[in-house]
Amino acid sequence: MARKLLAAALAAVCATNGRSQLPRQTQADDYTRYVLLAPGSGKFRILYEVTATTPGTTQFFNVIRKGSVVSDERVTDAMTGKPLTFDIVGASVAREGGVRNADSTTQYIRVKLACPVPRDGEVRILIDKTYYDTASYRVQGDTLVFDRPLGIKRNAVVLPAGYELVSVNFPSQVIQEPDGRLKIAFLNNTPSEAPLQIRARRTATPAVATTSLSAEQRRRLDERAHQTREIVYYLQQPETHAFDLYHDYTETRPGIDRYLNVVRAGSAVSRPHAILLDTGEELRFEIQRGDSEVVVFRFTPPKQGESVRLRMFETYTDTARYKLVGDELVWDRAFGRPFNAVVLPSGWMLTNSSIPATIGELPDGRTRLDFINPRPDEVAVLITARRRSK
Repeated sequence: MARKLLAAALAAVCATNGRSQLPRQTQADDYTRYVLLAPGSGKFRILYEVTATTPGTTQFFNVIRKGSVVSDERVTDAMTGKPLTFDIVGASVAREGGVRNADSTTQYIRVKLACPVPRDGEVRILIDKTYYDTASYRVQGDTLVFDRPLGIKRNAVVLPAGYELVSVNFPSQVIQEPDGRLKIAFLNNTPSEAPLQIRARRTATPAVATTSLSAEQRRRLDERAHQTREIVYYLQQPETHAFDLYHDYTETRPGIDRYLNVVRAGSAVSRPHAILLDTGEELRFEIQRGDSEVVVFRFTPPKQGESVRLRMFETYTDTARYKLVGDELVWDRAFGRPFNAVVLPSGWMLTNSSIPATIGELPDGRTRLDFINPRPDEVAVLITARRRSK
């Protein structure tokens, strides 16, 4: 009997240890759109886009925020547009599934992914749910109030039809939806939650979408927080004038089967290749040369309701914008995307950065600078560095 009890205890310990070895859940590219429903209802719809990035995992956990009552849940695979299976589970199940800091008083939406996360890829999902939360969404007198700290860094809030914006406390774009409703969108480039407070008031002015703008003006009103382009530069030693990079892009337009990357004047491209992040498969490419170099990456076009996420790799050489001046590394390049990162070469220490960045150290000791540009124009980034003493 004692041996049986000991064996059972050991089996329980082994099972517990096995569960604790499951990979920690990781994710990226979080974006949340809040659609405020009827004033006085206390309800708002949440459309949460997120990417599961833990290789091999077959599930994803999304926390149900305390104080909110969830309903009308739906989950969709972003690549195929097809619905995914999900259920509501407790914190113990979430911890076993890789959510290490799961709160025992919190519930989670557990999503069964359409396929395991590829080793060199990711799986994108859309979680659609409605929250009832009168503390966050309420009416005070004649004023609608949305008052909610937001931890996700990319957000948009859509006002109900017939309401004008009175105030917002976080720097935001204000953009009309096609039906005339107002959208308040922002990128939070701080390490803290955004203590968002929006106030709006009913207006007698009909909700009519803007139609008087030129194509260029409309482009300037693209929602910055929802753009999907991001790029990471890995600087080689400055004597080479060369840097490796990869840039990501999501294609949602039906029938589009290629991405054209026009090489910036003054740069020369080499060693291009690309993968479809949704599956990890390699994509075909070609380099077209004329007045400028164009790298053409080809992929199976998405159908209506589908999308594809590309990751494209290239090496650039640019003697004007990346060089060694005396004993100092100089990087002088304009960034147009909202998300940009620069990794210094091994053995170099940062001395200047003209644009504010989040700065950290990679496991191999290299310095990484992350730039978030919430504006619809370019930022001219000047970086200098010096060799570390041996």
